[in-house]
Amino acid sequence: MHYILEILPSLLDGLKLTLGVFFLTLIISLPLGVIVSMAQRSRFFALRWITNIYITIMRGTPLLLQIVFVYYGLSLANITVLPRFEAVVLTFVLNYTAYFAEIFRGGIQAVPAGQYAGARVLGMNKLQTFRYIALPQVIKTVMPSVGNEVINLVKDTSLVYVIGLGDLMRAGTIDVARDVTLIPYLLVGAFYLLLTMIFTVIMRYIEKRLNYYL
Repeated sequence: MHYILEILPSLLDGLKLTLGVFFLTLIISLPLGVIVSMAQRSRFFALRWITNIYITIMRGTPLLLQIVFVYYGLSLANITVLPRFEAVVLTFVLNYTAYFAEIFRGGIQAVPAGQYAGARVLGMNKLQTFRYIALPQVIKTVMPSVGNEVINLVKDTSLVYVIGLGDLMRAGTIDVARDVTLIPYLLVGAFYLLLTMIFTVIMRYIEKRLNYYL
């Protein structure tokens, strides 16, 4: 217990960074996912083509590789040099926006065509139809899938160690290497498990609140 209390401050500092990456990614990528899903349904072929290429690349390559490319690759190509934290957040946002876009696209396609026809009869334009008719139904439909991605995001934040960010995983790794014991990894696993359980309960509560037909 004395050793646990000794390493706990460094782990909590790492946890702050982990939560920072998590919340920034979630706050930015969710609305962007809605926008990209709408772009996929655009009547402009070029916009649909670019959007589909972007989603294919983001979903078809490992997130770890994307982090390395954004942080190291862009600087080597003399395009830009981003600080570590900003590079990680940008990469996570790009990656999770693609996944959320596919989730929202499926939700939009699940809305019956008659809903759109009824909105036109009521005199609504496309934006009003999407905002007041389609989007509430889409959110209710996709919430379980969004919940799965939220849980994945909690665990994926451990990948930021690859560029030397002092997140929870890196803090544990430093303690393990210094003290030659697996206790820090056990604590790190406990933190991730606790976060996963907390966000699982939150997402299930949201799903229950959205089941207003039950």
